[in-house]
This record gives sequence, structure tokens and C-alpha cells, in this order.
Amino acid sequence: QVQLVESGGGLVQSGDSLRLSCAASGRSISSDAVAWFRQAPVKGQEFVAAMEYTGRITYYGDSVKGRFTISRDNVANSVSLQMNNLKPEDTALYYCAAENQGGGTSNPSSYEYWGQGTQVTVSS
Repeated sequence: QVQLVESGGGLVQSGDSLRLSCAASGRSISSDAVAWFRQAPVKGQEFVAAMEYTGRITYYGDSVKGRFTISRDNVANSVSLQMNNLKPEDTALYYCAAENQGGGTSNPSSYEYWGQGTQVTVSS
């Protein structure tokens, strides 16, 4: 069983940067694909970014391409999301997720393990 805990959210201004972290415990997630999703009020869940288990292949949602970067640290057993040039429409609860098939996907149904989320609020 894997437990995921996100941190790093907060209130920032448009154009600022923020780095989210997701700490895993219970076992190593070095063989898992990992991802970030977000959910804003009155919106459905949105795919943000994913990374397959080797770390060589990444996927991004269209709305964050070029601004967000997903990374992983297998020694620390953690995943990060660097968010640059934040916009008010990035305001959401951000979740990290992991799945042990390793391939990475934008489909949330593929992910077995989820954190509780960290809130990001971007003011204009």
C-alpha cells in the first residue's frame, strides 16, 4: 500500500511560480508511473502531468504545456511539480497519483493511489 502526501500549495499572484511536492510512503514508487491532476470549483478533474516509471517520458495537459514540469526523485521517494507563470485559471486542488503498471497515462482511472491534495490559488 502506498500513501501519498502533497505539500507546497498556497496563494500566489499571476505570473508567480510554485513547486508542489508529493511524498510517498509504504513502499518505493520507483517502478510506478506518477501523475498530477487538479480539480477546480465547478470543474471536473483535469489531467496536469504524468511521468512513466523510468522518468524518460512525460505527458502534459494542453493548458500547462511549457509552464509546468513534472519530476521525480527515487531516492527521496517523491514527485514534484514545478509550476511557472501561474494564471488564475490554474487555481485548483492539486493531487498526485501513482500506478504500478508504470506506463503513465492521462486517465485518472488508471491510478491506484491518490493523495489528499494541496490547494493552489492564483490571484490576478
